[in-house]
Amino acid sequence: MESIEISAKSEEEAVDLALAELGLSRSEVEVVVVKKGRGGLFGLGSEEVRVRVTPLGLFSSEDVDVGGMAKEVLENLLSLAEISASVNLGAKGSGDEAVIPLDIEGEDLGILIGRRGETLSSLQYLVNLIVSRRLKSRVGVVVDVEGYRQRRYESLRLLARRLADQVRSTGRSLTLEPMTAGERRIIHLELRDDPYVTTQSIGEGEARKVAILSKSNSRENLP
Repeated sequence: MESIEISAKSEEEAVDLALAELGLSRSEVEVVVVKKGRGGLFGLGSEEVRVRVTPLGLFSSEDVDVGGMAKEVLENLLSLAEISASVNLGAKGSGDEAVIPLDIEGEDLGILIGRRGETLSSLQYLVNLIVSRRLKSRVGVVVDVEGYRQRRYESLRLLARRLADQVRSTGRSLTLEPMTAGERRIIHLELRDDPYVTTQSIGEGEARKVAILSKSNSRENLP
């Protein structure tokens, strides 16, 4: 059973028509709005909504281009947000934790990054959620905006090394600014094998941050 696209006056009507044709319920399909409708004065110049309806369980990670699927999902999300940009699919990594890299390119894309990369993280979460539901298995998609993550992570690694040197020299702990879970992980991994310092996440929620402590007196100097 393949995906179908249906046009109608409203999204609800288009979905109902697609479900009737497929013989499925709403919980058994994935719905993507391909084209938003537009109302017109007295019906003049109006455009119908067009949706793509895909039965869940249609895909499997063994016989489908997961990278291509993730790219399409991200492009649809950008289109719905009326953001003009292109999506580039990078080479998938290898191993059990292989990820699928997607990089967004365009003009004035700061809105997709957000404060401390939070908007970008939310967008990445949505892409992973949609693709995982289609495949009924977990996938690893990394969404970036013109190399922002790579630059950010590299700057965090350099910052971690510089602050670790300060802690080693002074013996006093230092605390970084609040970070996302992914950014905190970069700090922890960078200093994991350092013989002189250790790291610890402190705080709750959006205020959670990383403290860098001297191994010689890590209990005494935690802020």
